[in-house]
Amino acid sequence: MYDFIIIGGGVTGALIARTLSRYQVKVCLLEKESDIGNHATLANSAIIHAGFDPEPGTLKARLGVRGNAMYETLHKELHVPLLRTGAYVVARHEDDVAILNALYERALKNGVEGAKLLSGEQARKLEPALHRNSVKVLDLPSTKVTYPWEVALSALENAVSNGVEYRLEAEVVGIVRTDKVYAVTLANGHALKSKAIINAAGAFADKVAGMIETHVPYKITPRRGEYLVLDKSVRGFVERVLYPVPTEKGKGVLVVPQVHGNILLGPTSEFQDSPSAVTNHQADLSMIRQAASTLAEAIPFDKVIRTFAGVRATSSAKDFYIRQSLEHRGFYHVAGIDSPGLTAAPAIAEYVVETLIKQDYDLESNPDFNPYGMQYPHFHEASLAKKRQMIAENPAFGNIVCKCERVTEAEVLMHIHRPCGGHSVKAIKKRARAGSGLCQGGYCEGTVVKLLARELKQPLETIDYYRKDTPILMAETKVKR
Repeated sequence: MYDFIIIGGGVTGALIARTLSRYQVKVCLLEKESDIGNHATLANSAIIHAGFDPEPGTLKARLGVRGNAMYETLHKELHVPLLRTGAYVVARHEDDVAILNALYERALKNGVEGAKLLSGEQARKLEPALHRNSVKVLDLPSTKVTYPWEVALSALENAVSNGVEYRLEAEVVGIVRTDKVYAVTLANGHALKSKAIINAAGAFADKVAGMIETHVPYKITPRRGEYLVLDKSVRGFVERVLYPVPTEKGKGVLVVPQVHGNILLGPTSEFQDSPSAVTNHQADLSMIRQAASTLAEAIPFDKVIRTFAGVRATSSAKDFYIRQSLEHRGFYHVAGIDSPGLTAAPAIAEYVVETLIKQDYDLESNPDFNPYGMQYPHFHEASLAKKRQMIAENPAFGNIVCKCERVTEAEVLMHIHRPCGGHSVKAIKKRARAGSGLCQGGYCEGTVVKLLARELKQPLETIDYYRKDTPILMAETKVKR
């Protein structure tokens, strides 16, 4: 019997798990995929927004500004990467200026620190690549960029070290409440019991809610966003996040420096029926190029190394829907977490636990709670003397697996065996960055497969690329006769 079951292993669910681990409660996080954070957490713009856009008084406004500030603590405690870029919201013609001025007033009402207006000329002195037609910008110095997936991983690993359990490939297919206890049935046939449920299932939240609610108080409409990724050789092309003036469809196509040196262009914004379809479309990728080119001059599109798409969980509630069920005590909805969901995630976790759950449950502090996460070494960032020391202590640091990102065998092994280790090619790519560079795994992928097979003691042909049953190798072709 658990005190809390969290459904969904994205950044929101992981941070809720960590927040609950501060207390003496038994918690289990369930994720239907073979790794955590495989959906919206993995495929988004990675921006910690300043809070200029949400309507004042909404949860998005309140929790967005609070979450932005909380990332400084996460950076210190969990070692999550944080790039303090700042941002410009760009008025590209005179018709945008009135909207920009209104956004400035909204930023002040929302408590955004340091917001100010600059002329296009002033802004270009600080950001030379800014398009020459930019007439005015809203400067947002509190904007930051992180690596969203690493936030989720670090939060969950810290939660696990503080007593939380988690299960992968644990798709929930049924929820029943009897005698104040929830019975949760998984697709694999296993059944779990809990006193309370936290539904943080992202684009699938309304479907999970429909398993227990007579009337689901919101509808999730999946919204696909596509992106282009520029190689890290373009580092410094822009220093700040560049936004256009937003429209009713969202914040628009952005230019976003990334923590590892790449630059992200996107997203598009297209509603779709499927909560999991992430196919790229040529017309949308072309639109990204055109839209981004109105923000910055001479974008080096010849440096595009990959494209991807993600799905955002847009809610009919028009705001985050975070509240206890009106029908079932102990069932908590954490739904409609679209932009600025990543920004607000730590504040959402705090709100769910400290405001909602504490109204109904007496939580005793965990005296053994340790807020600090593990810090994993990056060989290529070490000094020459430190590298020599690392190789002397572990010769596997002397074997480069990924030339583009300079990832060593020792690092791959470390990320296979860490508490929430990676057991597929893409899981290692997410953790160690092997395969994230210019050749996109062309050099290192085969070696990663061999290392996974060796360490997991599995045949090569059973090693998955990403999800379950996605092997790269099908059969041996070069055999002795």
